[in-house]
Amino acid sequence: MPWRTHTVRNQPPPLHGLDLFSSNTPLLEATAREGGAWILDRAAQLGRLVGGEPMEWGRLANENKPQLKTHDRYGNRIDEVEFHPAWHRLMKLGVEHELHALPWRHPDQPGAHVARTALYMTAMQAEAGYACPITMTFAVIPALRAQPELLAEWQPYITSTSYDGELKPVAEKGSAIAGMAMTEKQGGSDVKANTTVAKAVGSGGPGEEYLLTGHKWFCSAPMSDLFLVLAQAEQGGLSCFLMPRILPDGSRNEFHIQRLKDKLGNHSNASSEIELHGAWARMVGEPGRGVPTIIEMVGHTRLDCVIGGAAGMRTGVVNATHHATYRSAFGKRLIEQPLMGNVLADLCVEAEAATALAMRLARAYDEAEAGDASAQQFKRLATAVGKYWVCKRAPNHAFESLECLGGNGYVEESGMPRLYREAPLASIWEGSGNVMSLDVLRAIAREQGSIEVFLDEVSQAEGADPRLDSHISKLKDELSNFDQIEARARRVVEAMALALQGSLLVRNAPPAVADAFCGSRLSEQRCLEYGTLPPSSDFEAIIERHRPHL
Repeated sequence: MPWRTHTVRNQPPPLHGLDLFSSNTPLLEATAREGGAWILDRAAQLGRLVGGEPMEWGRLANENKPQLKTHDRYGNRIDEVEFHPAWHRLMKLGVEHELHALPWRHPDQPGAHVARTALYMTAMQAEAGYACPITMTFAVIPALRAQPELLAEWQPYITSTSYDGELKPVAEKGSAIAGMAMTEKQGGSDVKANTTVAKAVGSGGPGEEYLLTGHKWFCSAPMSDLFLVLAQAEQGGLSCFLMPRILPDGSRNEFHIQRLKDKLGNHSNASSEIELHGAWARMVGEPGRGVPTIIEMVGHTRLDCVIGGAAGMRTGVVNATHHATYRSAFGKRLIEQPLMGNVLADLCVEAEAATALAMRLARAYDEAEAGDASAQQFKRLATAVGKYWVCKRAPNHAFESLECLGGNGYVEESGMPRLYREAPLASIWEGSGNVMSLDVLRAIAREQGSIEVFLDEVSQAEGADPRLDSHISKLKDELSNFDQIEARARRVVEAMALALQGSLLVRNAPPAVADAFCGSRLSEQRCLEYGTLPPSSDFEAIIERHRPHL
């Protein structure tokens, strides 16, 4: 028979048509537990949608990178970014499902941040790149609260559920996507070293007009309709500005894209260097208060880094457990092999711990919005802790998930290399590991009572597991000693993250998951590599809770 050698055996069926929300048991449970039960049906609908055609959109958007068009055919400067249609489909999906604005569109709905997190974590599994402009559009609203008249002007466009990717006036589009431009080549995270200058058109001050001149080393999502920009005001120092791409008269702002960054991953999304040649902008907040103003945006983007890290881990778990369910070696399915069972279960535990942390953080944002002072303190500290730890764990989680597929996982069409390349981004964006560790120390020093609120949260599981109790006790000792605290910052923040994750799992996860976490992360026998759960762990129960069922 011709082509007999091409009969396909011992390969898993395509992962297509999966409900990415309902199949994610830890996320489903956490959504209800943390106050978002009202979104469950809608999240399931989105899960079924994203598990279909949008998965292909993600592939196409990455394989067809955005292209910079600095000039038109006649030589006119246009500074436009051209995207594959798949990108615009992803953006339309995100905006129509309120990933960019749900809490601001439903401010009286309890659990709005939890609900958005459930939707966002689900939708990100199709592609992470488009989440960047979605996140910044979501996060710009809290920063604009520092300038109420600008908030009133822009919020209807920012929170609109229509999407238009063309560069034209927002009044004509009826919607707006937001970006940000903070970093400069000489400063990096040290934004106070920025040299971009802002010259007042008139008297200057909050809400007034300025002209910005300078070079931004990283401008995220340069195709956006508006940007928050940091620049040195002539009077006042480093300040925050709202800069539109299209001016009120319909002409284009003096915003010029020099090049798109050739990045390790995140290929579907455009990141750029820009030059501002007297670009028109308006001041947001008080002069010299640029960092405190924009930090309201940064706090919400850091939350999405945690959510995105958890979403990436879920993608790794889905692919690894699905492959191992159908693939056989040495007379057994991979999922039945004890050592592979250990690896898979360990990956599942890590993903569940990240999901539990992200959802608990989302509830803190809901409570803080409602005026809970303790929640505000917890949110401030736990966001920095979670951003550090979940994003640090994501790259090796992606690598280990890839390895579960063997050579098949190393091939681009498996999707695993894309997941692996994407994984380091969230650890760098909005604060590297060192920046986040120092931010935790800063929050502890400046936010009186924040560490007590944090320890009260983790101590809610006190007495349930001796390994967790011992870990919390050691953590308290670490936090009581400020000798060389900066050099020990990463160790301290890691211990805080593990205490919080352990407490959440002990209180809320099945015993098999909580026991495996405490035995592998909190005991004296802890190991750094995945696949080192205690042999007594119930691998089968853990994996069954996480693997997809087509």
